[in-house]
Amino acid sequence: MARTFGVPWPALNDGLAYSDVVKSVGGDLTLIQFYSSKYANSAPPQGWLLRIANGQVTIDDHVVTDPETKLRVGSVLVYRRLPWEEPSAPYSLEVLYEDDELLALNKPSGLQVLPGGLFQQRTVLTQLQWEACKFIASSTAPEISKVQNQHPVPVHRLGRGTSGILLCAKTKRAKVELASYFADGTSVVKQGETHAHPGCVRKISKFYLALVGGIIDKDEVLIESPIGIIHYPGVAKGLYAASASGKPALSKVTVRERNLERNQTLVQVEIQTGRPHQIRIHLAFMGHPLVGDPLYAAGGRPTSIPSDHNNTDFAEDGGYCKPSDPLPGDCGYHLHAHRLILRHPSTSQMIEISAPPPAALRQSEAAGSTGWSPATD
Repeated sequence: MARTFGVPWPALNDGLAYSDVVKSVGGDLTLIQFYSSKYANSAPPQGWLLRIANGQVTIDDHVVTDPETKLRVGSVLVYRRLPWEEPSAPYSLEVLYEDDELLALNKPSGLQVLPGGLFQQRTVLTQLQWEACKFIASSTAPEISKVQNQHPVPVHRLGRGTSGILLCAKTKRAKVELASYFADGTSVVKQGETHAHPGCVRKISKFYLALVGGIIDKDEVLIESPIGIIHYPGVAKGLYAASASGKPALSKVTVRERNLERNQTLVQVEIQTGRPHQIRIHLAFMGHPLVGDPLYAAGGRPTSIPSDHNNTDFAEDGGYCKPSDPLPGDCGYHLHAHRLILRHPSTSQMIEISAPPPAALRQSEAAGSTGWSPATD
């Protein structure tokens, strides 16, 4: 039986602390001017006034509630975000593969990999940290010595709504080596099956299963649409989308089954590059968005661009209310990282890891199991 681990989430997280050192004070810079200008994406001016009045800001370790306080060069400012209840998320993780350097997990849909946005505690990284602390607390001295340098961390990301294989490094050496695998999309380890280049096998290959809308006629499709960043309110650094001026991206789509009754296609996707949301964008670009995807529409871009924040609209904690428009982290689509092939960072042996797909992505069972026909061999 596969090993699983995970601790139920507390009702509230621990909050967050953000530190700044004042670099300059041109024009008698005040506390409210500093925060409302530097962190305009976090909250409108009224929200920052609320946070300051609430005693959530300190200057050189002293709570300051006057927003007009003049700042001095070198002063240390700390804003403490109050603990909050994060949205619901699963917590149990299944171990698919483990040795002294690698850990492969089966991530459930709905669980974020790294902290970001509303999810600062309810992440895979937090569960890894808690599991490490739990092991150390119950271990003998020799066991603790063995794992002192092992701190599992994810080496790539899966979207919150994406399930399947998540690869983690347990040592610094493995982390550096695996990071180079993901960065180098043309590395050759042996002659063999064609991937990015004829006669080459990459150091790491990832295969996904996805359920898309519409019927894809061809059994194989190569998608090469560049992916770039566009302005999208609610996403501070911009939204990744199909863009002629973006970075090169390559996905190989293979049809597994078609369902004429439901007008859906089950596909396997091998990604040759690792752009954010690449599969969702590429399948939408070819006119077949993932079934249930709340954000990406045909063409690989959102159906519409929402209006910018209303500066008078802020939540109880002073920050902006969560946008009502779809965001990249929203779930609902069917995408699963089901197979991973990689060269072990120490032994150089090729390892293959697989994760059983959820019911909606199993062949001949997708979306109710009726009407499905396999692709032509």
